[in-house]
Amino acid sequence: MKSVAVYCGASSGSNQLFTDQARLMGRILAERNLTLVYGGGRVGLMGTIADSVLEHGGQAIGVIPDFLADKELAHIGLTQLHVVTSMHERKLKMAELAEGFVAMPGGYGTLEELFEVLTWGQLGLHKKPVAVLNVAGYYDHLLRALDHMADEELLRRENRSQLLQAADPAALLDQMDRWQPIDVEKWLTPRTS
Repeated sequence: MKSVAVYCGASSGSNQLFTDQARLMGRILAERNLTLVYGGGRVGLMGTIADSVLEHGGQAIGVIPDFLADKELAHIGLTQLHVVTSMHERKLKMAELAEGFVAMPGGYGTLEELFEVLTWGQLGLHKKPVAVLNVAGYYDHLLRALDHMADEELLRRENRSQLLQAADPAALLDQMDRWQPIDVEKWLTPRTS
């Protein structure tokens, strides 16, 4: 893995640990020579992780739609900044540039990006690791919801297990390095018993 897309909030949130972990993730990415691919903003957790990567000598590539460039305050100090025309183009460009995906704390946009790359992986459109950095238990409820989906047989357990998780950035990146894709038949079949 040489590049990681990190999905996270354009806000910093209410918990200082979110910002602290964004800084730590940025430093670790730089130390491991992993290029950051992210949403291109200079505010919130997005700006924090990009600034940290750059401060530690790493590479940061932003991808931002033109209509958000002013609203999210496009980061002009990046290694590269791609200004695209739509959210769809943003997500596709980020997926093309990244060899792995991490969701840090964020809102609807972060979840939407996470679930899209999970779905693409489930459909076999990519074979890249997908993970959540579960800072201060931020994703505990979501992970339980995914377990419930598997319990109800609306999500295969094999697909559920493909979402990696850790509370520590270094441990999460280690898991991603070791990750191996599995081939899972897409469609669930009804039980015959």
